[in-house]
Amino acid sequence: MTLLKNKCLWLTGLSGSGKSTIANALQAMLEKEGLRVKILDGDILRTGLNADLGFSAADRQENIRRVAHVSKLFLDEGYWVLSAFITPAESLRTLARSIVGEEDYIEIFVRASYEVCRKRDPKGLYKKVAEGKITDFTGLDSVFEVPLNPALVADTEADTHEETIQKILDFIRQ
Repeated sequence: MTLLKNKCLWLTGLSGSGKSTIANALQAMLEKEGLRVKILDGDILRTGLNADLGFSAADRQENIRRVAHVSKLFLDEGYWVLSAFITPAESLRTLARSIVGEEDYIEIFVRASYEVCRKRDPKGLYKKVAEGKITDFTGLDSVFEVPLNPALVADTEADTHEETIQKILDFIRQ
């Protein structure tokens, strides 16, 4: 099967759900097929392009607005774009979709419960939350709205890493 025209895979989910891990694995697989791929990762962009933003509702919206425009720029240059951002509100995902373009935006909900993400805690954020060093944490103090109509659900709690990657590859090849 052949892949679709280049798209933006928008990976949304809680911190620790597996968004970045999935993006990195997909990049390797797609590049093996000779495709140009760019990962846009929330943690990385918040140290540069979006370093001036906090986590207020307005700052989260501006973060997603900027990232969606960067995603669109890479799409227009022929890249597959893997955007890995918590994107906690449906309104933010709608904003991203409107900027990227309905036909190029594929929303993937990377599902894992708060408890599983807390146990994984790859960045030590959940530990900082427990110590009171971080407030307004998405999934606890700040709401994460489960996507209403994602194109695909990648359940990293139920499926193995390999199953998750294969499920996404099968989806984009259909």
